[in-house]
Amino acid sequence: MNIQELCDDYADATEDFLRAAAVASGQPDRLDRHVEGGWSARQVIHHVADSETQSSIRLRRLLAEPSGSLIQGYDEDTWSRTPSLGYQDLPIDLPLAVIGAVRSATLAVLRRLDASDLDRFGEHSESGRYDVAEWVEIYRNHPRYHAQQLLEALEA
Repeated sequence: MNIQELCDDYADATEDFLRAAAVASGQPDRLDRHVEGGWSARQVIHHVADSETQSSIRLRRLLAEPSGSLIQGYDEDTWSRTPSLGYQDLPIDLPLAVIGAVRSATLAVLRRLDASDLDRFGEHSESGRYDVAEWVEIYRNHPRYHAQQLLEALEA
């Protein structure tokens, strides 16, 4: 895929997630259902908002900071269980707005990339060397995985 096609797919993935989230918004009585051992739809939405915010900063750091700079990971399961972060009970409207805004802002950055930008890299604290091309591959698909997880949780 060329950069334009990757950007189009990134945008499509955002829409895929937001469509699934709209289903969740229409079923507030099901937001806290979950498959055995999995996250609820509410938790998935909060996770995606935080993850996409993290990913947005990671991309910007990969592009702006010296090659090899530290890209910090985080423990998403711990975040999901931290009461102050509200994954268990806060409404989903604000995280959905965050997802839409952050993905749109990041898409604007992606559309400005050239082929040489894909080679810029950092050192991820958990997985080692991490370049822009890998970032694009992970985060263009990230919402699709979670859209499916969200829909499965609603049906549990």
